[in-house]
Amino acid sequence: MTAGPNHRLLARARQMMETDRLSRRGFVRVASLLGASAASAYAMAGLPEPAAAQTAADLPFPPADPDARSGGRIRIGMNVQEMEDPALFSWGEMANQARHVLDYVAMAGPDNVTRPMLAAGWQPSDDLRTWTIRLRDGVTWHNGDPLTAEDVAWNVRRWADPTLGSANSGLSTFAAMIEETGETDTEGQPIKRAISGAVEVVDRLTLRLHLSKAVLSVPEDFSNFASAIVHPSFTPPWSDNPIGTGPYTLKRLVVGERCELERITTRSDGEPFEYWGGEVFLDEIHYYDFSVDNQLVALAGGDVDAIFEFGPEQLPLARSIDGNILSVRTAYCLVLRMQVDQPPFDDPRVRKAFQLAVDNSAIAEIVFAEDADVGEDHHVSPIHPEYFELAPLLRDVEESKRLLAKAGHGDGIELNIDVGNTDGVWQQGVCEAARDQVAEAGIRLNINLMPPSKYWEIWTATSFGATSWAHRPLGTMVLSQAYRSGVPWNESHFSNPEFDAALDAAEATFDPAERRVKMEKVQRLLQESGAIVQPLWRPIYTMTSHRVHDFPAHPSKYHQLNKTWVES
Repeated sequence: MTAGPNHRLLARARQMMETDRLSRRGFVRVASLLGASAASAYAMAGLPEPAAAQTAADLPFPPADPDARSGGRIRIGMNVQEMEDPALFSWGEMANQARHVLDYVAMAGPDNVTRPMLAAGWQPSDDLRTWTIRLRDGVTWHNGDPLTAEDVAWNVRRWADPTLGSANSGLSTFAAMIEETGETDTEGQPIKRAISGAVEVVDRLTLRLHLSKAVLSVPEDFSNFASAIVHPSFTPPWSDNPIGTGPYTLKRLVVGERCELERITTRSDGEPFEYWGGEVFLDEIHYYDFSVDNQLVALAGGDVDAIFEFGPEQLPLARSIDGNILSVRTAYCLVLRMQVDQPPFDDPRVRKAFQLAVDNSAIAEIVFAEDADVGEDHHVSPIHPEYFELAPLLRDVEESKRLLAKAGHGDGIELNIDVGNTDGVWQQGVCEAARDQVAEAGIRLNINLMPPSKYWEIWTATSFGATSWAHRPLGTMVLSQAYRSGVPWNESHFSNPEFDAALDAAEATFDPAERRVKMEKVQRLLQESGAIVQPLWRPIYTMTSHRVHDFPAHPSKYHQLNKTWVES
């Protein structure tokens, strides 16, 4: 069997589109996941492929601007972070620094459609439990080694090793390669291990995944920011020996100061390096360390040519700068999450009391005006294809007071929440708006503001924290990473076998309409637990100077700058 579209499932998807059970844009997403090229998927849907989504030949990158000029350097303002182990990357900035050196099996584009990258294609079985992935021929590592299926299998086996602690182990694909041993550790938690034979190397360029359950999101999971493919010789820190297959190499890294990348033309064995992905234009990509609050100032002062992002409170400043403001609707959010096994949040009445005292729509309006989508406390966004619309959440201060009294807090309760403004001061604004609202129910909320770096040191440990979660193309991806029992990034310690089973059922359902129906239970179980209050879904704002061209605004804030160019 070779990798390619699963024509039986593709025919079902087309029939669903033709009978109005699946939107045309929904069909494009499903067809791409089933192995059809993005161009074919758009054509079958009768849609013109957006200019930003068009690709050259079978490459995942958009075609080059005919006026593009080679050479030059782009300077980007962004937090410059360490690059110890790509499988353990915990934030997008780390991945952006490495993304130009390392490639992925699949790439999620700005249009939220996932395309083959190092893969030439993939083919799922009808039951979505066996996936065959065919890699591109002719891809070369910077040291001259050819990329092989064994290289990718080595990475996958590593992600599926529970002792590594990679967030990838919480993604459905790799979680389906892990099993419980039947034993428990000293804290009573189940001991897990990788399933023998889950990854099969078929031949030099083909690998096959044997999953313990049906998974539709295999390509999406391979595009996750911690799924970069490293050379099997890797030992941490990766920045000390940054072997990749991408068009750039790491020239210099000073954490908290700068990260300099330069185009690679000669392999470490002295032979010319030819990048499989075609022409790139920039000679160098430099990241300079600026906080979110100061990135626009750096752009205005000419210190950088582009920035990672800016917050809504900075829109007036951005509009006063001569440049290009870019924005995109996303599934980024701030989650006010309570650890359900830590007092006082181990009492569900306390969690529900806090949830009922908050008005999400009011907070969204205060912080982002009309630009944000209102959150519903279940971490699935209206832009996610599997989103099920539940009844609107209603604020109920009197019921909040009643629950607090039943929990033994008739005179109110004092709570402390940690916030690090990791994406800007708007996060503090969300917490302050919530503080003012819950005060009406007798909840005294103290906001412990700390530096972003300090927050990331304690984000999984604090009993009450305000954590920024990045965009994922599918809601099921973030639910698997953040709320499945025992996964590394389950910061709320939420654990519900009924939820896990319902999420499994949704992920195993091919028909998008049926999957949305099954998501009702998933979303409701999380919402009713009171484990999180999630006021809004935020847009992403970024900006470039006029000398920068084809700088993509990506909902995940990914920097894939293969076709970006600058004027001298």
